[in-house]
Amino acid sequence: MRVGLASGAAAVLLLVALLIGYGSFFTVYQTRQALVVRLGEPRRVITEPGLNVKIPLIESVIYIDKRILNIETPAQEVIASSGPRANAGLAQAGERLVVDAFARYRITDPLKFYQTVGPDGASTQLAILLNSALRRVLGAATLSDAVRNKREELMGLMRDQLDRDAQPFGIHVIDVRIRRVDLPEQNSQAVYQRMQTERQREAAEFRAQGSQKSQEIKARADRDVTVLLADATSQSEQVRGQGDAERNRIYADAYGQDPGFFAFYRSMQAYERSMQHGDTHLVLRPDSDFFRYFGDPTGKSLPGGPNTQAAAPAPGTSAAPNPSSASSTTK
Repeated sequence: MRVGLASGAAAVLLLVALLIGYGSFFTVYQTRQALVVRLGEPRRVITEPGLNVKIPLIESVIYIDKRILNIETPAQEVIASSGPRANAGLAQAGERLVVDAFARYRITDPLKFYQTVGPDGASTQLAILLNSALRRVLGAATLSDAVRNKREELMGLMRDQLDRDAQPFGIHVIDVRIRRVDLPEQNSQAVYQRMQTERQREAAEFRAQGSQKSQEIKARADRDVTVLLADATSQSEQVRGQGDAERNRIYADAYGQDPGFFAFYRSMQAYERSMQHGDTHLVLRPDSDFFRYFGDPTGKSLPGGPNTQAAAPAPGTSAAPNPSSASSTTK
């Protein structure tokens, strides 16, 4: 009986020893840091990973994340600066802006963090501080500054301010970023309408300038065409006059070299023009000079007819003797 009791007591003692031994050791991983608390009072902070010892049943371990953490806030409205607008038509002075931002932070002092906000209240407290930093920094900036001109500078100012406010809680703020900056919905349509009107005005101005340039180019082209045509016409008339003069000169030279052949050639042309097919009836005097080559191949005047030389055309003329010029009637 005593052996059984002894064995049971030994087993109980062994179990208690195991429980005490299990409760005396704890592990700190690389992503965590530990705060050892004795009866609610912080005793020590462990930041290095490894196996550590604590007093069982008296001391407890609170694990605090060692990684970079994220704090998100819903989009909120802030009032823009009353300074001059950087871009006309985008935002008016004092107009409300909808800002969406987030922050990245790390817990650097677990003891201070535990004593001030604790793991449950850190997100709420940081969200309040982030909203305050947003309002203070963006309240002195315009929409153009927040969107493009000074965006990086403004985010740096918010980070520095939030970091100063979070240091009493053992928190170091690494970065603050603005996701989006917009106008409230009730103002967006009016702003878009102003932008559309401005673009339409600029487009109309560009079209008017283009139309003016087009008219100037067309007028200049029409003037150039008129000048070119006038020059070409003048040159063509000059060339034509030179050609006529050259033709008359050649005719005169030919007539001077052989007047008889020239008179014969012109008479043949007159016969060809006056005696067309289907219309060869002529009423002329038989002894007319027009028929002198019919009676004599040499072209001498017919008995009683006019002088041959008088019938010959003058030098330089191009018209053949016209049968209608004689005292006759053509049928």
